[in-house]
Amino acid sequence: MKLFVTGTDTNVGKTLVASALLHQCRARGFSAIGMKPVAAGSGDVDALIAAGSVAVNGKVRTLINPYFFREPIAPHIAAAEAGVSIDLHHIAACFGQLSKLAEAVIVEGAGGFLVPLGTKHDSADLARLLGLQLVLVVGMRLGCINHALLTQEAIKSRGLTLAGWIANRIDPDMDRFEENLDALKTRLSAPLLGVIPFLDRPDPVVAAACLELPATLSGDTRPGVAGENPTTLHIS
Repeated sequence: MKLFVTGTDTNVGKTLVASALLHQCRARGFSAIGMKPVAAGSGDVDALIAAGSVAVNGKVRTLINPYFFREPIAPHIAAAEAGVSIDLHHIAACFGQLSKLAEAVIVEGAGGFLVPLGTKHDSADLARLLGLQLVLVVGMRLGCINHALLTQEAIKSRGLTLAGWIANRIDPDMDRFEENLDALKTRLSAPLLGVIPFLDRPDPVVAAACLELPATLSGDTRPGVAGENPTTLHIS
């Protein structure tokens, strides 16, 4: 049971949703662990660790978060300023190790689906390399319909599967919320997995009660476990 959580933009609630999905997995009796391959200046990693059920030491933490940058800026810029090259194969190898520690692995991407991770690769390349189905977090605010539909098209163009989407009400004053939600239900091909109301303080337990797991829980869109033979996708 493995999924890749992406979003229509940054700050739309990916960490909240990833943590909520971990709580959902645990409620079903699965051991669960989160992964944040690339983090830049946030507490996302700690939130995912807290939501999981696997004991985390220093070594496991480096598997959960292979690349951490202090500045809250675009990952490829942070990496360049730190003199670091983000290696997607290394991330895939870490993912493979985490897959041996827990039955459920929820991977949270950085920023939006196409955020660059270097001069040649982006978050979409990582999702494709890991071979995971995606859950799209739609930050419910003005402009979200266009962002969601463009992200869906990008996911399809990479040959990946959108397993479901989640509406997260990040703007409590959004006009015509229900009308926007209905438009997304009509136009997004994947099932709606839940609607998270505006929360003054993001709470993954509260969010988990608003969500359901995708009907397809395997998460793998190709044979084998990602990380065992990542070079099959020929990303250099």
